Amino acid sequence: MSALFAELDYRPTPIGPISLRRRRELKLGVDIFEIKLGEEFLMSSLFTASEIALARLGIAALAGDDLDILVGGLGLGYTACEVLRHDAVASLLVVELLEPVIEWHRTGLLPLGATMEADPRCRIVNGDFFAGAAGAMGFDPERAARRFDAILLDIDHSPEALLDERSTSFYRPEGLAALAAHVKPGGIFALWSDALPDDTFTERLRAVFQDAWVEPVTFHNPLQDRPFTQSVYLARKEGGSSAGA
Repeated sequence: MSALFAELDYRPTPIGPISLRRRRELKLGVDIFEIKLGEEFLMSSLFTASEIALARLGIAALAGDDLDILVGGLGLGYTACEVLRHDAVASLLVVELLEPVIEWHRTGLLPLGATMEADPRCRIVNGDFFAGAAGAMGFDPERAARRFDAILLDIDHSPEALLDERSTSFYRPEGLAALAAHVKPGGIFALWSDALPDDTFTERLRAVFQDAWVEPVTFHNPLQDRPFTQSVYLARKEGGSSAGA
C-alpha cells in the first residue's frame, strides 16, 4: 500500500460499512483523517471549523458553571474536545451509535482520543442518540431521565440530508419536543448542518423552544481556494439559567 494512503480500519455496522482512512494531501503537505460510511464522506480532519463552532456557540449561549453537556455523534472528536476546553463544563457525555468509531479513539488510531480518555469529565457511551431523544429514559445508561444544560448534535448532514431514514421523525416538531424534555430549563439545543442556513428549520425550532436562531460558519476551503459556509442552529428552552438546575 502506498505511504500516501492507508485504510486503517473497515467494519460493517447496522447502517452500512464504515471505514477510517489516512491520506497525505500533497497540495497542502498534511496528513488527513477521513471517516466514510459506504461511499459517503462523514468527516475530514481538514474541515473542522463548524464542528468546533458547534461546541463554542452552544456553550457561549449558556450562563454559569458546572455545566452538563451532551454531544450526539463522536466523529473525529473535534466537538467533544472543544467542549472540554471550557472550564465551566463539569461533565461531558458523548453518545455514539457506531462502536468502531469509539474503538478508534480508545486505541489511538485517531489523535484526539487520548485527550478525551485523559479527561475525567468525559464519558463516551455506545448508544442510539435518536432512540434516547425519543424515550423517557434518555441518553445515560447510568442515570435514567438525566437532563443536560446543552445537547450538541452532529450526526446527519443536515435536517433534510440524513444518514439513515430512521432519524426522519427527530427533525419534525414531535421529535424536537421529545428532545426538549432532556434539556434543562434555559438550556440549549445546538445542531450542526453541512448546508446553508434554512429559515424553515429555524421556524420549526421556534415552534418547540422559547427562541431559536442560526449561525453561519464560513471558512476557507484550501482545496478549492474559496470560502465555504455551513450552519449551526441553536435553540433555547424556556426557563431561567440552566446551570446547576
